[in-house]
Amino acid sequence: MSDTLFSIENLRVAYPHSSDENTQWAVDDVSFSLQPGEKMGLVGESGCGKSTLGRAAMRLLPPSTRIEGWVTFQGRSVFNLTPVEMRKFRGEAVALIFQDPMTRLDPLMTIGNHCIETLKAHSPQLSAKAAKEKAIATLEKVNIPATRWNQYPHEFSGGMRQRVAIALALLLQPKLIVADEPTTSLDVTVSAQILQELTRLCAEENMALLLISHDLAMVAEYCDRIGVMYNGKMVEMGATESVFRHPQHEYTRSLLQAALHIQAVEGTGDWGQGGHGGQGGHGGQGSNLSSLSLPSPLSSPNPQSPIPDHRSPILRVVDLKQHYTLEPNFVERIFKGPGQTIKAVDGINLELYPREILGLVGESGCGKSTLSRTILQLIRPSAGKVEFLGKDITNLSRQEIRLQRRQMQMVFQDPHACLNPAMTVGQSIADPLLIHQLATPEEAKQQVLQMLAKVGLQPPEVYYQRYPSDLSGGQQQRVAIARALITHPKLLICDEPVSMLDASVQSQVLDLMLELKEEFDLTYLFITHDLWLARFLCDRIAVMNSGKIVEMGPTKEIFANPQHPYTQTLLAAAPLLARA
Repeated sequence: MSDTLFSIENLRVAYPHSSDENTQWAVDDVSFSLQPGEKMGLVGESGCGKSTLGRAAMRLLPPSTRIEGWVTFQGRSVFNLTPVEMRKFRGEAVALIFQDPMTRLDPLMTIGNHCIETLKAHSPQLSAKAAKEKAIATLEKVNIPATRWNQYPHEFSGGMRQRVAIALALLLQPKLIVADEPTTSLDVTVSAQILQELTRLCAEENMALLLISHDLAMVAEYCDRIGVMYNGKMVEMGATESVFRHPQHEYTRSLLQAALHIQAVEGTGDWGQGGHGGQGGHGGQGSNLSSLSLPSPLSSPNPQSPIPDHRSPILRVVDLKQHYTLEPNFVERIFKGPGQTIKAVDGINLELYPREILGLVGESGCGKSTLSRTILQLIRPSAGKVEFLGKDITNLSRQEIRLQRRQMQMVFQDPHACLNPAMTVGQSIADPLLIHQLATPEEAKQQVLQMLAKVGLQPPEVYYQRYPSDLSGGQQQRVAIARALITHPKLLICDEPVSMLDASVQSQVLDLMLELKEEFDLTYLFITHDLWLARFLCDRIAVMNSGKIVEMGPTKEIFANPQHPYTQTLLAAAPLLARA
């Protein structure tokens, strides 16, 4: 035991709003330890207590939170550290990579200032030059070039912000990294590079890693040991290979079956017949999961159908461009001349047909989210045009665009982008109905309660009254999906809509999206970095790189015979549970 780096014993956590008479434990009697250099994965559905456990171990929860048990680091109790000791503990001993990078990044500070502030706070003896050199070297490890040093967080994509947050955690070379969904918003190539870097540091620096994730394939590939949490409890723990090959708990089996269903490979799924996966669901092996109240599996994936040439597209994008200029400061203007132009979207042409699901894949920062915002006219294009239902919408007035958006909605990658923290969940979802005068307040409430139930937030009456801050990241994303679907739009642009959800809840949400697609003749532009999810769901796939679409075609053909080197690289980097 003397070699133990980090230990949690009988940890229980309850949030302040829980009543004393019937305490609801977010984390309930969890115990485990980590050795130097060990890599442990922690998996479970959103809201099961994974993130709460990580924050409790670093004393980042509100003071009124009820905490029982012990957390020790190198034999010392974390709960007994003084404020000065805690400051050194956080960052130098243990670093936390948050699920949402904007909880780590100050919108008023440049990326460079974030790095310098972190280094100076813990290593004041470093010169400004040495600090900048170390920061730039660390940023380059996560593929952030030095040219972005003076930019602000809002000028980065969600994936690039997460890369910055990871770099800030690596700056001080801690002995333990607690990574809470560190690659949720990253593409497979960058995810692989970052996790390879983290695992390399574990080996070279004898650094431990606690990887909190819902991505079972990623955990299987990079972790020595795995713990499975359900409803606040650790229901299974063991060597990764042993747990994945011989899961003992029925909840673990359900997670694996859901993930394998989505990642169905040739031979288990009939891809010649359709792009939505294989035969059967993930109920499997007769296991009785009714007592766990698990989400229902994807029951009947909608088969892929060829697109007749005579159909008119619901959405048509013609030579669309979105260019930005990085304004240099005074010194840079003297020595380097005019600012650098970033071609976020550079001549995109695509057509989306009624009732089709078109997948848009590519690395973070390639322009996917910018393209979606330009299509919705949230930002006006530099050039080109967007036609929706046969009408050019690029030159419409603000009022006309507002009317069009009733028919075209978006699910954002970051739920904070569409949820007002001062509004309850019920108010947020009802808002579009009231804005477009589609329902009275009482009718809106009934529709919201029905939608909450459909996206798996049960009981809906309870979630209706809650605020976004009361929900886990995955629960917030479900609220965002409900808000986008409430007006029953013709076109839904989904920007990483299930990236924060575990495999079983992903299945539930995807099932809902397919059901609504049939019921309301919906069309989806589905933006994702999860290639197996794109293959499962999408009729066609467009691969985007550096602002351009480099390859497009039917899903089966893209996966069976990728033509572009970048597409081949993406497919090679994607973690696959079946081969993990």
